[in-house]
Amino acid sequence: MRIWFHKHTVEGRLPLLDQWYREHLDAIASPGTVIDVRTLPADTYRGDTPFGLVGHHSAQVLFSEYFAHSAVRAERAGYDAWITAAGQDPGLRDARHLAAIPTLGYGETAFFLSAMTGQRFGLLGFMPLLQEPIRANITRYGLDSALAAYEVVPGGWDGVHRSLDGDFDQFMTVYSEAAERARRAGAEVIVPAEGIPNEILWHLGVRELGGLPVVDPAGLAVKFAELSDNLRHLQIFSRSGAGYWHGRPDLETTQHLEKVFIGSTLTGA
Repeated sequence: MRIWFHKHTVEGRLPLLDQWYREHLDAIASPGTVIDVRTLPADTYRGDTPFGLVGHHSAQVLFSEYFAHSAVRAERAGYDAWITAAGQDPGLRDARHLAAIPTLGYGETAFFLSAMTGQRFGLLGFMPLLQEPIRANITRYGLDSALAAYEVVPGGWDGVHRSLDGDFDQFMTVYSEAAERARRAGAEVIVPAEGIPNEILWHLGVRELGGLPVVDPAGLAVKFAELSDNLRHLQIFSRSGAGYWHGRPDLETTQHLEKVFIGSTLTGA
């Protein structure tokens, strides 16, 4: 199967991070699964990361539209599943209604599996402004009771940036301390709130913090994409095409509306 895995960064700005993602995805993909990493357009931001943009909902509206449209492109290019690989699940809700292939979110998948298995999760994040949209998602998913703690990690910002230069000491110290606080608040598993810390932990081989298992949301979304495709082929579970939320106009009408509203037809990769 083919999976479109969409990151919230520009390819090549942080070569070490790109390498970690590739090694991570190659390690977890099942035989026969091809994972193509897609990123933001090169002109999206000038620096190494989009950190200065993601804390504004007005910018996130545009990011979400771009991500949701990429799910349509993935479907039309023949992909079997699409993943939005950022903690705030950009574009996920609309992607799920625009495309008929399985659409998975970094945050949503981790939150639901934790709750489904009866485990309360503690979120560790280094970006204070992302706490609000991620908490809003958890509320919309109906999972408030499964969230034990949301720790905005003191020193996390600096620790993440140092890690991207190969110095992991501060990151491990502050994230370990935050995990211990989450455990005291009732967490039973730890979920990295953003994608970059998750890749740091994976690269370091850290599967436990503060005595709690660390969920790998990116890897989990990939495995659920594989499972969703398998279930669809086995006719055990598949997406509905009925009703307001999941029914779609015919392709000709859809492409006409795309030309009217966005200027061109959404085509494959």
